[in-house]
Amino acid sequence: MRRFGAIVVLVGSMCGTVCVGAQYTAPQAVTHLRGQLPPDVAQALTLERAGRVPEAIAAWKKVVAEYPNNGQAWAQLGLLEAHEGQYHEAIDAYRKAQTELAQVSGKAIPGLELNLGLALFKSDRFQEAAPIFAHQLESHPGDERLLVLAAMSLYGEHKYADAVPYLKQAAQQDKTNLQIRLTLAHCLLWTHQLEATLEVYKEILEINPNSAAADMIAGEALDEKGDNAGAVDQFRAAEKANPNEPQVHFGLAYLLWAQKRYEEAIPEFEAELKNDPGNSQARLYLGDTYMQLQQYDKAKAELLRAEPSMPREPLVHLDLGIIAQETNHRAMALRELKATVALAPGNVNAHFRLARIYQQMGERELAKAEFEKTKTLNKNRDESLHERIAKANERPSAGTTTSATGVHAPTAASPQP
Repeated sequence: MRRFGAIVVLVGSMCGTVCVGAQYTAPQAVTHLRGQLPPDVAQALTLERAGRVPEAIAAWKKVVAEYPNNGQAWAQLGLLEAHEGQYHEAIDAYRKAQTELAQVSGKAIPGLELNLGLALFKSDRFQEAAPIFAHQLESHPGDERLLVLAAMSLYGEHKYADAVPYLKQAAQQDKTNLQIRLTLAHCLLWTHQLEATLEVYKEILEINPNSAAADMIAGEALDEKGDNAGAVDQFRAAEKANPNEPQVHFGLAYLLWAQKRYEEAIPEFEAELKNDPGNSQARLYLGDTYMQLQQYDKAKAELLRAEPSMPREPLVHLDLGIIAQETNHRAMALRELKATVALAPGNVNAHFRLARIYQQMGERELAKAEFEKTKTLNKNRDESLHERIAKANERPSAGTTTSATGVHAPTAASPQP
């Protein structure tokens, strides 16, 4: 459940207007220029005060072109660009300001480094943002805004273990912040600190006894511990608390599927698809469940609907291959099973079924080669629940897969368990 959107809300609520770049040391930047106040500077200030920000940006660009060594002017330009959401441009301006100020006076403008960190954060450049917030914490130890920003920059880098200390400190300072604890619980879960995850779950229940998201986290942790019954119970509790919680039906369905409780899994997959028709993982496993029950027509229909959004998912091709083989469509079965082993060379079932087809075709050498492969491979393990939910939260975008998610993950990449 790597949903980054809630984290943006969290950071925004913690940081207020400073996260937008609206709070800054503009008066200082203006003061250092006021002594000369050439026409371009006066025009830039007038436009800025009038709230005509795009025009003010253009005016400040003229100023820095005329005074390229004036760090204050570069800083002011960066501030306005950040205000307009032009974060990449703002980053360049802030860094130019830092360089020029260091060369001229060796002194930084208060807030400049923080604003640079915020612009980097909002540009998904988490690796560059994280050390800035850590450095800021040295001067402002315990600042809750900085703790959250440092944690979420590391989260964005998928460094969940490194984010944990910051989140723990922030949670200690804010005893009632549910989102901080949910994020902390996810980081602990994804780093396999299962007992600690369940301890944070208890803290969440003290804040909100009906948190479906917390019940799901506990269910994922219990699944990791091998407590199948406990995991199912937690997901049923989550479902009861909020039947519209993203992935709640899928999580329960996947647990039931993994336990081969196929008849029970079907309505849960269907419920997830009712909530989220674009959930390709739910559709894939609904198709697989029908296939396991030998309801091949229903299975094929669901798998073909899932395939366009997940063409490189081995299970799609394996199941379509099995259905084709079981319904005497040898050419299709051969094509789909070959696609399966191309994507997942270690899939024992695909190699075994290929061997059977080659055997039926009289291709003894090919059949023998496939049978030999099955002897050296181990059966693929089912992915854990939290691994599969992570994939269920992914959505294709412009030919790539990005994470959309549950305490929400950065859109730049899909966090891995």
